[in-house]
Amino acid sequence: MGKNKLYKFAKLETYRHVFQASFDEPNREDFHMKGKWKQAFFGNDHPLVLELGCGKGEYTVGLGELYPEKNFIGMDIKGARIYTGATQALQKEMNNVAFIRAKIELITSFFAEGEVDEIWITFPDPQMKKTRKRLTSTRFLNLYREILKPNGTLHLKTDSNFLYTYTNAVVTENDLPAQINTADLYHSDVVDKVLSIKTYYESQFYEQGIPIKYIKFSIPQKMKLVEPEIDIEFDEYRSYNRGAKMPEETKVQKK
Repeated sequence: MGKNKLYKFAKLETYRHVFQASFDEPNREDFHMKGKWKQAFFGNDHPLVLELGCGKGEYTVGLGELYPEKNFIGMDIKGARIYTGATQALQKEMNNVAFIRAKIELITSFFAEGEVDEIWITFPDPQMKKTRKRLTSTRFLNLYREILKPNGTLHLKTDSNFLYTYTNAVVTENDLPAQINTADLYHSDVVDKVLSIKTYYESQFYEQGIPIKYIKFSIPQKMKLVEPEIDIEFDEYRSYNRGAKMPEETKVQKK
């Protein structure tokens, strides 16, 4: 591990607004802040919003600046990435922003039933080969609705044609209430100050002229979610695989 990463990890340990939990899934216990984030950490009863797979935390910090009347938590497994947003929040003396370093699979150990008002997923790895790892798969949607308030909102922003097509199929197959659904956000009439916040990767994609997709939908509490059975053709460049050639076609994998 490089010295720069070690430095960032050491600094994160000193940040009051960063929580680094055990990565062990078997026999895990609930995190001590579960069900208490608003009162015990933020000291208010404002709405709680999560950014999952937050990366450098640009959206978490950006949302926190736009909405001081809400609380925001970014969650990611990569501490070196979280360091950027966590440091920005510290320097700006933001009291409504926090970060968790942990696996998203463990989300129900960190938040109680109905504790979360909204979830943002911004430019995740589309996980084209493994359905279970896609952050908009029914596996994850079932986890999200355990912690979301009834009919809580989920936002997805992505450059990936694959992930957008897949997520759209999940929404359609399960008849999930969708408020906004666009395959080209910045050439639509739905852009506002929130959607205009750009992450590090989004800025790169935008400069390359890659359309940004956005879906906003909710997840009803009492219904069985079904994985769609579709084939997805795609031809896209991913920052996660710089220089790698992507296959021309892939099939959605079953669980």
